[in-house]
Amino acid sequence: MRSTEIVAAFWDDVWNAHDAGAVGRFAADGIVLEAGGQEISGVDAVKHWVQQFLDHVNDLRVVPVEAFQNEDGTRVTSRWILTGTNNGILGTEPDGKPIAMTGTAVWSVADGKLQHGWVEQASFELYHSLLK
Repeated sequence: MRSTEIVAAFWDDVWNAHDAGAVGRFAADGIVLEAGGQEISGVDAVKHWVQQFLDHVNDLRVVPVEAFQNEDGTRVTSRWILTGTNNGILGTEPDGKPIAMTGTAVWSVADGKLQHGWVEQASFELYHSLLK
């Protein structure tokens, strides 16, 4: 399986299926995820982080825009759009407003598993749009 396919399946089977428990199928035991100024280490911590995110966005959907990998498949970059409705994301009032946020993730992949992820997302813009 190509590394881009592993990342696409991660978006679908974890995020779009709203199944934080599926993280272990895609992530190495020692996975490190860096997102929003946090470093989340280990499968259980990543599962918890994903579940907290899912709890704050109803009807969450991640739509990959594009993904590409380096020549040996050890790095994947994926641009995506996350949509759903606000259930308290970013500490805001859970008002049910529609949300949309763009992001980019760079993944280190080895032995068919996600090893390290660096995620940049437009959370500042999303936060300000929810305050209106």
